[in-house]
Amino acid sequence: MDIRNIVKRPIVTEKAALLKEKDNKYTFVVNKDANKFQIKQAIESLFNVKVESVHTSNYVGKSKRMGVHSGYKSDWKKAIVKLGAGQEIQVVNEV
Repeated sequence: MDIRNIVKRPIVTEKAALLKEKDNKYTFVVNKDANKFQIKQAIESLFNVKVESVHTSNYVGKSKRMGVHSGYKSDWKKAIVKLGAGQEIQVVNEV
């Protein structure tokens, strides 16, 4: 799997900001098929940082309706990445 297809985008929420300030953890939406080792390699090579640990969560898409039409939101995977002491990811800080 290509490294650029593993990490899709950062998650910018209040909870993610608190994790970043308190524990130096960053939150990303990642490819559903990526495992923890692939996510760690992708973050380290894309942002030039040292990753200590990776925690992942799978989310099932909810059903949604617009009038008589119904459908589902996509399934997605979230990764919480803990960095080494004194390291940060600049791209997420600018958002």
